[in-house]
Amino acid sequence: MFERMREDIDVAFQNDPAARSKFEVLLCYPGIHALWLHRISHSLWKRGWITLSRFISHINRFLTGVEIHPAAQIGRGVFIDHGMGVVIGETAIIGDGCLIYKGVVLGGTTIEKVKRHPNLGQKVVVGSNACILGNITIGDYARIGSGSVVTKDVPPHATVVGVPGRIIKQRKKDEQEAMLDHGQLPDPVAEAIMVVLKENCKLKQRIIKLENTLNLSSEEPCNVTETESEVLTMFMKNYKDGDGI
Repeated sequence: MFERMREDIDVAFQNDPAARSKFEVLLCYPGIHALWLHRISHSLWKRGWITLSRFISHINRFLTGVEIHPAAQIGRGVFIDHGMGVVIGETAIIGDGCLIYKGVVLGGTTIEKVKRHPNLGQKVVVGSNACILGNITIGDYARIGSGSVVTKDVPPHATVVGVPGRIIKQRKKDEQEAMLDHGQLPDPVAEAIMVVLKENCKLKQRIIKLENTLNLSSEEPCNVTETESEVLTMFMKNYKDGDGI
Protein backbone atom coordinates (compact mmCIF):
# COMPACT_ATOMS: atom_id res chain seq x y z
CA MET A 1 0.00 0.00 0.00
CA PHE A 2 2.73 2.48 0.97
CA GLU A 3 4.66 1.61 -2.18
CA ARG A 4 1.63 2.57 -4.30
CA MET A 5 1.25 5.81 -2.35
CA ARG A 6 4.89 6.72 -2.94
CA GLU A 7 4.42 5.92 -6.61
CA ASP A 8 1.38 8.21 -6.81
CA ILE A 9 3.30 11.05 -5.16
CA ASP A 10 6.24 10.60 -7.53
CA VAL A 11 3.95 10.65 -10.59
CA ALA A 12 2.19 13.81 -9.42
CA PHE A 13 5.52 15.52 -8.67
CA GLN A 14 6.83 14.65 -12.14
CA ASN A 15 3.71 15.78 -14.02
CA ASP A 16 2.99 19.06 -12.25
CA PRO A 17 5.61 21.81 -12.58
CA ALA A 18 3.84 23.73 -9.80
CA ALA A 19 4.84 21.11 -7.24
CA ARG A 20 7.71 22.30 -5.04
CA SER A 21 8.14 19.21 -2.89
CA LYS A 22 6.76 15.73 -2.45
CA PHE A 23 5.54 16.67 1.00
CA GLU A 24 3.45 19.41 -0.60
CA VAL A 25 2.02 16.84 -3.02
CA LEU A 26 1.18 14.53 -0.12
CA LEU A 27 -0.82 17.20 1.68
CA CYS A 28 -2.30 19.39 -1.05
CA TYR A 29 -3.14 17.34 -4.15
CA PRO A 30 -6.80 16.20 -4.22
CA GLY A 31 -6.17 14.11 -7.34
CA ILE A 32 -4.02 11.61 -5.46
CA HIS A 33 -6.28 11.73 -2.39
CA ALA A 34 -9.17 10.78 -4.68
CA LEU A 35 -7.23 7.79 -5.97
CA TRP A 36 -6.38 6.60 -2.45
CA LEU A 37 -10.00 6.78 -1.32
CA HIS A 38 -11.09 5.06 -4.51
CA ARG A 39 -8.81 2.11 -3.82
CA ILE A 40 -10.51 1.66 -0.46
CA SER A 41 -14.00 1.85 -1.95
CA HIS A 42 -13.01 -0.40 -4.87
CA SER A 43 -11.66 -3.03 -2.49
CA LEU A 44 -14.91 -2.97 -0.51
CA TRP A 45 -16.93 -3.15 -3.73
CA LYS A 46 -15.12 -6.32 -4.82
CA ARG A 47 -15.87 -7.86 -1.41
CA GLY A 48 -19.58 -7.17 -1.79
CA TRP A 49 -19.82 -4.21 0.61
CA ILE A 50 -21.79 -2.21 -1.94
CA THR A 51 -23.42 0.44 0.23
CA LEU A 52 -20.29 1.13 2.29
CA SER A 53 -18.17 1.41 -0.84
CA ARG A 54 -20.66 3.84 -2.38
CA PHE A 55 -20.68 5.89 0.81
CA ILE A 56 -16.88 6.17 0.79
CA SER A 57 -17.10 7.18 -2.86
CA HIS A 58 -19.59 9.86 -1.87
CA ILE A 59 -17.24 11.13 0.84
CA ASN A 60 -14.44 11.10 -1.72
CA ARG A 61 -16.49 13.36 -4.00
CA PHE A 62 -17.29 15.71 -1.12
CA LEU A 63 -13.65 16.03 -0.06
CA THR A 64 -11.87 16.14 -3.43
CA GLY A 65 -14.44 17.11 -6.05
CA VAL A 66 -13.66 13.90 -7.95
CA GLU A 67 -16.47 11.39 -8.49
CA ILE A 68 -15.26 7.85 -9.11
CA HIS A 69 -17.63 4.90 -9.02
CA PRO A 70 -16.27 2.15 -6.74
CA ALA A 71 -16.45 -0.39 -9.57
CA ALA A 72 -14.24 1.62 -11.93
CA GLN A 73 -10.83 0.07 -12.63
CA ILE A 74 -7.82 2.39 -12.46
CA GLY A 75 -4.26 1.29 -13.23
CA ARG A 76 -0.94 2.31 -11.72
CA GLY A 77 0.77 5.63 -12.23
CA VAL A 78 -2.47 7.49 -13.03
CA PHE A 79 -2.50 11.20 -12.18
CA ILE A 80 -5.64 13.34 -11.89
CA ASP A 81 -4.42 16.93 -12.12
CA HIS A 82 -6.50 19.40 -10.03
CA GLY A 83 -9.40 16.95 -10.21
CA MET A 84 -12.43 19.18 -9.64
CA GLY A 85 -15.39 17.98 -11.68
CA VAL A 86 -13.83 14.72 -12.87
CA VAL A 87 -16.42 11.93 -13.26
CA ILE A 88 -15.42 8.31 -13.84
CA GLY A 89 -18.27 5.89 -14.45
CA GLU A 90 -18.95 2.42 -13.11
CA THR A 91 -17.57 0.31 -15.99
CA ALA A 92 -14.73 2.65 -16.96
CA ILE A 93 -11.23 1.20 -17.23
CA ILE A 94 -8.16 3.44 -17.06
CA GLY A 95 -4.77 2.04 -18.05
CA ASP A 96 -1.41 2.64 -16.43
CA GLY A 97 0.21 6.05 -16.65
CA CYS A 98 -2.81 8.05 -17.81
CA LEU A 99 -2.98 11.79 -17.19
CA ILE A 100 -6.45 13.28 -16.59
CA TYR A 101 -7.12 16.98 -16.19
CA LYS A 102 -9.97 18.73 -14.40
CA GLY A 103 -13.56 18.40 -15.58
CA VAL A 104 -13.02 15.21 -17.57
CA VAL A 105 -16.03 12.89 -17.88
CA LEU A 106 -15.76 9.18 -18.65
CA GLY A 107 -19.48 8.62 -19.04
CA GLY A 108 -22.03 6.21 -20.41
CA THR A 109 -24.58 6.53 -23.21
CA THR A 110 -27.17 4.01 -22.07
CA ILE A 111 -29.15 3.21 -18.94
CA GLU A 112 -28.86 -0.54 -19.48
CA LYS A 113 -26.78 -2.47 -16.97
CA VAL A 114 -24.02 -3.37 -19.43
CA LYS A 115 -20.46 -2.26 -20.18
CA ARG A 116 -21.22 1.36 -21.03
CA HIS A 117 -18.13 3.42 -20.15
CA PRO A 118 -14.81 3.98 -21.95
CA ASN A 119 -11.59 2.01 -21.83
CA LEU A 120 -8.43 4.12 -21.72
CA GLY A 121 -5.20 2.47 -22.79
CA GLN A 122 -1.80 3.17 -21.31
CA LYS A 123 -0.42 6.72 -21.01
CA VAL A 124 -3.48 8.42 -22.46
CA VAL A 125 -3.69 12.20 -21.88
CA VAL A 126 -7.20 13.67 -21.53
CA GLY A 127 -7.42 17.47 -21.60
CA SER A 128 -9.58 19.67 -19.38
CA ASN A 129 -13.37 19.32 -19.73
CA ALA A 130 -13.14 16.58 -22.34
CA CYS A 131 -15.99 14.05 -22.45
CA ILE A 132 -15.39 10.46 -23.51
CA LEU A 133 -18.72 8.70 -23.76
CA GLY A 134 -19.85 5.12 -24.29
CA ASN A 135 -18.22 1.72 -24.46
CA ILE A 136 -15.32 2.82 -26.64
CA THR A 137 -11.58 2.29 -26.56
CA ILE A 138 -8.96 5.02 -26.48
CA GLY A 139 -5.70 3.53 -27.70
CA ASP A 140 -2.35 3.68 -25.94
CA TYR A 141 -0.58 7.07 -25.95
CA ALA A 142 -3.62 8.84 -27.44
CA ARG A 143 -4.20 12.55 -26.73
CA ILE A 144 -7.68 13.99 -26.23
CA GLY A 145 -7.81 17.78 -26.57
CA SER A 146 -9.48 20.07 -24.05
CA GLY A 147 -13.24 20.36 -24.46
CA SER A 148 -13.47 17.51 -26.96
CA VAL A 149 -16.40 15.10 -27.06
CA VAL A 150 -15.36 11.60 -28.11
CA THR A 151 -17.94 8.91 -28.91
CA LYS A 152 -15.93 6.62 -31.21
CA ASP A 153 -12.84 4.48 -30.82
CA VAL A 154 -9.50 6.28 -31.04
CA PRO A 155 -6.47 4.41 -32.38
CA PRO A 156 -3.16 4.38 -30.50
CA HIS A 157 -0.86 7.42 -30.78
CA ALA A 158 -3.65 9.63 -32.19
CA THR A 159 -4.56 13.20 -31.21
CA VAL A 160 -8.27 14.07 -31.13
CA VAL A 161 -9.87 17.50 -30.87
CA GLY A 162 -13.27 19.06 -31.46
CA VAL A 163 -16.99 18.37 -31.04
CA PRO A 164 -17.47 15.70 -32.14
CA GLY A 165 -13.89 14.56 -31.74
CA ARG A 166 -11.82 14.33 -34.91
CA ILE A 167 -8.43 12.71 -35.35
CA ILE A 168 -6.09 15.46 -36.48
CA LYS A 169 -2.81 13.65 -36.05
CA GLN A 170 -1.59 10.10 -35.65
CA ARG A 171 1.99 9.58 -34.64
CA LYS A 172 4.10 6.59 -35.52
CA LYS A 173 4.95 4.14 -32.76
CA ASP A 174 8.62 5.08 -32.81
CA GLU A 175 7.93 8.83 -32.92
CA GLN A 176 8.85 10.70 -29.77
CA GLU A 177 5.88 11.08 -27.47
CA ALA A 178 4.92 14.60 -26.39
CA MET A 179 2.48 15.74 -23.77
CA LEU A 180 -0.68 17.46 -24.90
CA ASP A 181 0.00 21.14 -25.60
CA HIS A 182 -3.27 22.73 -24.55
CA GLY A 183 -2.30 26.12 -25.93
CA GLN A 184 -1.49 24.88 -29.44
CA LEU A 185 -4.38 22.60 -30.30
CA PRO A 186 -5.35 22.75 -34.00
CA ASP A 187 -8.89 23.70 -34.99
CA PRO A 188 -10.36 21.30 -37.60
CA VAL A 189 -13.13 23.77 -38.51
CA ALA A 190 -10.68 26.61 -39.13
CA GLU A 191 -8.46 24.31 -41.18
CA ALA A 192 -11.42 23.19 -43.30
CA ILE A 193 -12.42 26.81 -43.99
CA MET A 194 -8.83 27.64 -44.91
CA VAL A 195 -8.89 24.85 -47.51
CA VAL A 196 -12.12 26.26 -48.96
CA LEU A 197 -10.59 29.75 -49.14
CA LYS A 198 -7.55 28.42 -50.97
CA GLU A 199 -9.67 26.58 -53.51
CA ASN A 200 -11.84 29.67 -53.96
CA CYS A 201 -8.77 31.76 -54.73
CA LYS A 202 -7.59 29.21 -57.31
CA LEU A 203 -10.99 29.28 -59.00
CA LYS A 204 -10.92 33.08 -59.16
CA GLN A 205 -7.53 32.95 -60.86
CA ARG A 206 -8.78 30.46 -63.44
CA ILE A 207 -11.85 32.60 -64.15
CA ILE A 208 -9.72 35.71 -64.68
CA LYS A 209 -7.39 33.80 -67.02
CA LEU A 210 -10.39 32.49 -68.97
CA GLU A 211 -11.89 35.98 -69.25
CA ASN A 212 -8.59 37.38 -70.47
CA THR A 213 -8.28 34.62 -73.05
CA LEU A 214 -11.78 35.38 -74.37
CA ASN A 215 -11.20 39.13 -74.14
CA LEU A 216 -14.13 39.42 -71.75
CA SER A 217 -12.22 41.38 -69.18
CA SER A 218 -9.29 43.74 -69.05
CA GLU A 219 -8.40 42.86 -65.49
CA GLU A 220 -4.92 41.63 -64.77
CA PRO A 221 -4.57 38.13 -63.28
CA CYS A 222 -4.47 38.23 -59.50
CA ASN A 223 -1.42 37.20 -57.58
CA VAL A 224 -2.67 34.01 -55.97
CA THR A 225 0.05 33.86 -53.36
CA GLU A 226 -0.58 37.37 -52.12
CA THR A 227 -4.35 36.92 -52.22
CA GLU A 228 -4.17 33.71 -50.25
CA SER A 229 -1.85 35.24 -47.72
CA GLU A 230 -4.04 38.30 -47.21
CA VAL A 231 -7.29 36.35 -46.95
CA LEU A 232 -5.93 33.64 -44.69
CA THR A 233 -4.13 36.12 -42.45
CA MET A 234 -7.30 38.19 -42.03
CA PHE A 235 -9.39 35.09 -41.42
CA MET A 236 -7.10 33.61 -38.79
CA LYS A 237 -6.74 36.95 -37.00
CA ASN A 238 -10.51 37.43 -36.80
CA TYR A 239 -11.09 33.81 -35.87
CA LYS A 240 -8.57 33.80 -33.03
CA ASP A 241 -9.76 37.20 -31.76
CA GLY A 242 -13.34 35.91 -31.60
CA ASP A 243 -14.65 38.48 -34.11
CA GLY A 244 -16.12 35.92 -36.45
CA ILE A 245 -15.20 35.11 -40.01
